Amino acid sequence: MVQIFKRCVLKKGAAIKQKYTLFTGKALFMLIFPIVVESALSMSLGMFDGLMASYAKSGAGDDILTAITDVDQISNLIIQLFTAFGVGGAVITSQFLGAGKVEEANKSAKQLLVITLLISLVLTALSLALNHQLIELLFGAAGEQTLNNAYTYFYIIAAAFPFIAVFNSCAALLRAQRKSLNTMLSGLISFFINLAFNALFIYVFKMGIAGVALGTLIARIFPAFFTLFLMTRKSNLVRIKIFEKFRFDGAKLKSILKLAVPSGIENCFFQLGKILVIVFISIASYNAVVDGVITNFETSANSVAYNINTVSSIVGNGINTAMLTVIGQAVGTGDIGQVKYYIRKMLLIAYIGNACCVAFTFALSPLLLNFYNISGEARAIAWKCLLICLSFQFATYPLSFGLPAVLKANSDMKFVMGAAVFSMLLMRVGLCYLLTCDWFGAHWGALGLWVGMVSDWCLRGILFGGRILSGKWKRSSGLLKDYPDYGESERVAEAAVEEALK
Repeated sequence: MVQIFKRCVLKKGAAIKQKYTLFTGKALFMLIFPIVVESALSMSLGMFDGLMASYAKSGAGDDILTAITDVDQISNLIIQLFTAFGVGGAVITSQFLGAGKVEEANKSAKQLLVITLLISLVLTALSLALNHQLIELLFGAAGEQTLNNAYTYFYIIAAAFPFIAVFNSCAALLRAQRKSLNTMLSGLISFFINLAFNALFIYVFKMGIAGVALGTLIARIFPAFFTLFLMTRKSNLVRIKIFEKFRFDGAKLKSILKLAVPSGIENCFFQLGKILVIVFISIASYNAVVDGVITNFETSANSVAYNINTVSSIVGNGINTAMLTVIGQAVGTGDIGQVKYYIRKMLLIAYIGNACCVAFTFALSPLLLNFYNISGEARAIAWKCLLICLSFQFATYPLSFGLPAVLKANSDMKFVMGAAVFSMLLMRVGLCYLLTCDWFGAHWGALGLWVGMVSDWCLRGILFGGRILSGKWKRSSGLLKDYPDYGESERVAEAAVEEALK
């Protein structure tokens, strides 16, 4: 009854205010800052790869840059699967730790690592065997030189999938234990390894696009082994015992898959949508003949704009990743008030961080565009794309990508999957197709792609915001069912109604 009284008083706006200390300000900073730095290093690698690759041969590097961006869309599709399993593992581990169930968290960790590693080996084998078929299916309309570069790049990048799977799993488990400094250190070393080997293979050995791919492969190997080593340390609450006898646990796998599969479907459809819109630009009539070579300014412009735009979402992505740990552990405590408190706090941090990062990217974009060794036409188109994207990103990004992280941390995966897929198909794919295809008449090229993308952000924000405001997300995490005295308060309310009716 005391609990019921406190809740009623709080609802009436009395001056009683609960102080939550699950994550102090310092603890939040120590969690978020390393993740943001790691995100910056990881996402900027694509930009540096593109910059260095654009100078891998004499003349404009449009075909090499386009090949890298095209293949990255395919490899990112596969990587999204590993990310989804990492999300599932992070949410489960965070909720177990919040509830004080350390042994259950340890059992789930080993299951997560093994299943993602097995899946990655299968996907690597398929990617190597179907290299040409996949490239031609999706980007067959590209020029011959672009296709040849894409074949080479994809062969080498596919070999990195098992290492990416191990890293994603271990990094997610480390972050769930608030050890994001370790993953940041791994990302920092990997970043400089990539740059060093790219420079060696491209400028010294003159290996062209193969050099870019090899540098990336080597940079993927180190963080996988480093984070796996960290996960074996006895000082961890959650650790992986490599040589311990392993047996698949159906219940634990079901828990992981229940979260990972919807997230994986969402991520894969999202990535498929990004591939489709690039295909729309590739097959439309945007090609021009420059010095006897067929060139598509729209595809290279999109590649450059895509690379630069990654800078603007660095802070947002880092905060979204941190949300899985913060909100997940709050959910594990079973205190709905605490969950709401940290949702508000993390969204405020997301808005501030996103605004600063977008403003920085906006100011830096003209300088970054001049660094790329591409044609003037492509550079002008890329600038228009960035203007549209960055203008909308100020307001929409925390809602369209931060709120899904909140819902995932509350195990509300199915809604996130459905809403994200619907928005992507309607806006990012459907609207983009209308704005780029010949028969509709708009013929906007890369600009149409980015208009469709920001429209997708707007719709996602509306859908996920509505879900949060409705309160239905609470049922997915069991917060309503497990809330202290919930059953008793319901019975008291029903009894009061019956008494009044009498």
